[in-house]
Amino acid sequence: MKSVLSAFVFLLVSPALFAQGTVRNNSLEASEWPNYGNDPGGMRYSPLAQINKQNVTQLQVAWTFHTGDVSDGKGERRRSGFESTPVLVDGTLYVTTPFNRILALDPITGKQRWAFDPRVDPTWQSGDGLVNRGVATWLDGKRPSGERCRRRIFEATIDARLVAIDAADGNVCADFGSGGEVSLRDVPAFHAGWYHMTSPPVVVSGVVIVGSAIDDNARKDMPSGVVRAFDARTGKLRWSWDPIPPNTSSNGKWNSGAANAWSLMTVDPERNLVFIPTGSASPDFFGGQRPGDDKWANSVVALRASSGELVWGFQLVHHDLWDYDVASPPLMATIEHDGKRVPVVIIGDKTGFLFVLDRETGKPIFPVNERPVPKSDIPEEMASPTQPFPVAPPALVKQKYSADDAWGIDAEDRADCRKQLESLRLDGIFTPPNLSGTLSVPGNIGGMNWSGYAFDPKAGVLFANVNNLPYKVRLIPRADFENRGKRTNERISEQGEYGGQIGTPYAMFRRPLFSPKFIPCIPPPWGTLTAVDMVHGTIKWQVPLGSWHEGLPPGNISLGGPIVTGGGLVFVAGTALDPHIRAFDTETGKELWSAQLPAPGHATPMTYQVGGKQFVVIAAGGHAKIEEESLSDALVAFALP
Repeated sequence: MKSVLSAFVFLLVSPALFAQGTVRNNSLEASEWPNYGNDPGGMRYSPLAQINKQNVTQLQVAWTFHTGDVSDGKGERRRSGFESTPVLVDGTLYVTTPFNRILALDPITGKQRWAFDPRVDPTWQSGDGLVNRGVATWLDGKRPSGERCRRRIFEATIDARLVAIDAADGNVCADFGSGGEVSLRDVPAFHAGWYHMTSPPVVVSGVVIVGSAIDDNARKDMPSGVVRAFDARTGKLRWSWDPIPPNTSSNGKWNSGAANAWSLMTVDPERNLVFIPTGSASPDFFGGQRPGDDKWANSVVALRASSGELVWGFQLVHHDLWDYDVASPPLMATIEHDGKRVPVVIIGDKTGFLFVLDRETGKPIFPVNERPVPKSDIPEEMASPTQPFPVAPPALVKQKYSADDAWGIDAEDRADCRKQLESLRLDGIFTPPNLSGTLSVPGNIGGMNWSGYAFDPKAGVLFANVNNLPYKVRLIPRADFENRGKRTNERISEQGEYGGQIGTPYAMFRRPLFSPKFIPCIPPPWGTLTAVDMVHGTIKWQVPLGSWHEGLPPGNISLGGPIVTGGGLVFVAGTALDPHIRAFDTETGKELWSAQLPAPGHATPMTYQVGGKQFVVIAAGGHAKIEEESLSDALVAFALP
């Protein structure tokens, strides 16, 4: 089982269809999946019901397409992960590969129609590996039918470019930027490899909006997390917004960076709003040189899409010291509250909390209280004395453990886990890192990660896959970190992840809390699928998701989100080292169907109906950071016989 440790020690170290909650009646439109989350607001809901609770067990592979793009990381390219969610518009399926190629496929047969290769720089050494989650599309209503680039496909690449191509033939839209692309490298403190793009842009109000992925824990002065909007026709910069405007010291040096929007953005076209989820400011685990709340890091913000004006912001974590990015996409829905139908933004993060905010004002629908949290014992640190705790819904994961919670498959394992827990500071969520070690719970993979959630607008229920895997975290004084490295010329003895946090007094160390048999030290399940009643703010059901290892209880961590359909089904894959896609009953949480994939499917599935047949499609290629997982280049479609 030792392979499980290396699988997770280095895992994720960073990183108007239904706008009002109603379903469109047009059967052709309802059969498409035009955005990453289907509708612009990211509900990930499809009314399609050809596949339902009664017949889902009959699902079988309809076709498999192999992209040819896979890397084991042993050459000049980094290891690849296939995280793309296809979109379907105008009768064509568009999917991206880890190498940033865009492929157009026949949605019925899976046969390729064309391919576009942006020729990314293979030496661009991003910390995320080779990853891309998909594209955005835009129809230029001012261009007549049949004219080139009337429908455009936009992709943000791993080497920091925004490209625009013609959806009809895959050729570049030469009138966009310079030869069909715009450089995204003109940002403060830019450094090749630290700064890249993994998630798709969004298009609204005639602009294409893009965030960025920035490597974690390297140093304090990382690139800016600026969000930018470009004219969808010309590529001209229309506006930019920085979550934490440049803060300079007496010598003019950049004191922090990041707070970037690396995950998925969503939009409300009717209100001309784009919703931005932001990550932590740099560096992640020491904030002594970025005093205050660090707004608008670790937040969801609503910007006026046409101008970039800040309409409102809500910070989920003050002065982050735990890598608690707002990684989950903001989700637009309309819920019943106090007898009224209220347009809301639902936003979760790695803490396991869900916040429900008024879409126009950002004010909480369910109360949020500022509660005192544990203090830091690091002299240079200025931890926030309070953090926001929503009254409802309850946290979707446990947020505190004691030594009595130690778990193991036998007495020896339990005893070792208890000893580990007794050696750590165990004050629960928001316990600041220290020199001897703290238990970070949830760990930095969540809670909720970029996997996000799906919402059934008819039932008012949200479905989220969440992780239960605490981490051990500690700070290492700069002199100790550097001297030990020079003396031994090897890694510091304890196995785990080290980050230099250069420019601060402390390096960082973290690893999952594992037993000697490399099994989590806390009770299972270590991953669940959860249904949340968003009308009442209560948990409806919670069931284990997937399996960790043969002979262990069910419930595995997952990275790749769910979708929900009118057939009463939740489809989700994402389970680490567990290559299956599954379907669950929305009412009960009962697992109704599963199918083995060529490799774990760390992506969000999608569904559509073409030619009278409903398909469910998932990218199954493994994860860029789980070296024990098999890799593949397979896009797999399921349908009824």
